[in-house]
Amino acid sequence: MAGAIAFLLKGYPRLSETFIANEIRALEKRGLDIRIVSLRRPTDRERHPVHAEIRARVHYLPEYLYRAPFRVFASWRRARRRPGYRDCLRAWWRDVRRDPSPNRVRRFGQALVLAAEIDDDVIHLHAHFLHTPASVARYTSLLLDLPWSCSAHARDIWTTPEWEKREKLASCRWAVTCTAANHRHLAALAPDPARVSLVYHGLDAARFPATVADGSSRDGSDAGDPVRILSVGRAVEKKGYDDLLAALARLPADVHWRFEHVGGGPRLRRLKRLAASLGIAERIRWRGALAGPAVLASYAQADMFVLSSRIARDGDRDGLPNVLMEAQSQGLACVSTRVSAIPELLEDRSNGLLVDAGDVQALADAMLGLIREPAQRHRLGAAGRARVAHEFRFEDGIDRLQARLAGAG
Repeated sequence: MAGAIAFLLKGYPRLSETFIANEIRALEKRGLDIRIVSLRRPTDRERHPVHAEIRARVHYLPEYLYRAPFRVFASWRRARRRPGYRDCLRAWWRDVRRDPSPNRVRRFGQALVLAAEIDDDVIHLHAHFLHTPASVARYTSLLLDLPWSCSAHARDIWTTPEWEKREKLASCRWAVTCTAANHRHLAALAPDPARVSLVYHGLDAARFPATVADGSSRDGSDAGDPVRILSVGRAVEKKGYDDLLAALARLPADVHWRFEHVGGGPRLRRLKRLAASLGIAERIRWRGALAGPAVLASYAQADMFVLSSRIARDGDRDGLPNVLMEAQSQGLACVSTRVSAIPELLEDRSNGLLVDAGDVQALADAMLGLIREPAQRHRLGAAGRARVAHEFRFEDGIDRLQARLAGAG
């Protein structure tokens, strides 16, 4: 490849976006020259080991324009002399008229700064997420006459207006998305369905080596050795953790269990109050956001994994949660919901259990069945591990991305 590729990310590094870091590192190992452009500075205290392995330089744009007025003004003075400035300004003004929000102004300002400060050897822009990073990529593309592409995932798809998705898909060179459900939706909006490709994230077996343990025989009958239930995910509405807590509260009093949650998020305090009101707080351990090795240790200590995803009121929803693949790779039986692309990974009673989103009693019944039947947990866990290993290989997705990006420019 004759030049570098700028990856535009909403924030870097982020504990909740390990899949992006793994992808960047894998592409670097294959010879791609990547530069990271972040719209925000990091807020997580910890980092995953993969972040230390990434060689790419990180360029931070001003998150709030008013905090860097001279930087923004100097960038504007340079950008207004570029041939693409008028086209960019017209595109931005059309967006503002349809969505007159501060966010639109911020993304235009960030594009001005990026256009002024980008490395001269960058020949292609690639945005992770179809909402704000793609907006900055699109405006910068117009300013610099550079091609751009996009990886679309979950919230960025389902909370972005249809008009905006159509225009971005018409503007970008190509797009990939990580689930068949996403692919059907975006391909129908693209000017040419072939512009959008399905590329599963897959699971890097080197970072999640398969366990050799046969699993525990805990069945909830021993108060001194309760069944260990795990969930990993941000405390946000679409994860449905209030449904999960309500389901845990419905388990019979003579069944002994402990629940561990790994993840940060704005609803943590609310969930802790809910657990207390349900009388189950003493059975729950809230771990907060953890780096990779600690998350892997949590999988190893658990008996089963539960993720009660649902569609949020603003339309946000999961794609195919990477944590389900991670849990299955460790031989954990998984319980989840029939939302978005989750059934693309979990087949009910074949390699996991599925219930309808919001059906608290069905969720409680599914967990109770796995608590009381260790053999069923072991069977589903083994089937899940085999499915991830054979059908969701990390290398397959990287092969496809490498081929796309190697021809960029």
